[in-house]
Amino acid sequence: MGFKAVHYKDVASEGVEEAGAKGVRVRWLISKKDGAENFAMRCFEVEPGGQTPLHSHDWEHEIFILHGEGLAVCSGSVKKIAPGYAVFVPPNIEHCFRNNTNKQLCLLCLIPHKK
Repeated sequence: MGFKAVHYKDVASEGVEEAGAKGVRVRWLISKKDGAENFAMRCFEVEPGGQTPLHSHDWEHEIFILHGEGLAVCSGSVKKIAPGYAVFVPPNIEHCFRNNTNKQLCLLCLIPHKK
């Protein structure tokens, strides 16, 4: 596939079923299906009181907060996040994102494709 330009809400969302996930949906905005050979771009929507699973893996994440507020938890450190915040999660660091508010938290997450 070639060039792609799509509104994120026009991409189907899927429930995140991984253990420890609560109230999380993901939209695979750009992936290998689009011809992206190196990276994937995902949009996570975390409902009030929800969180992504606490986990680690051997690749980095780059995160950008689109709307809503919450907490980024990385290796035991907790930081407040809000629109416009960028978060870098190094490889092999346990992390999750929590929505401790009453409004949806929406974030972009870029990851390399698994080798």
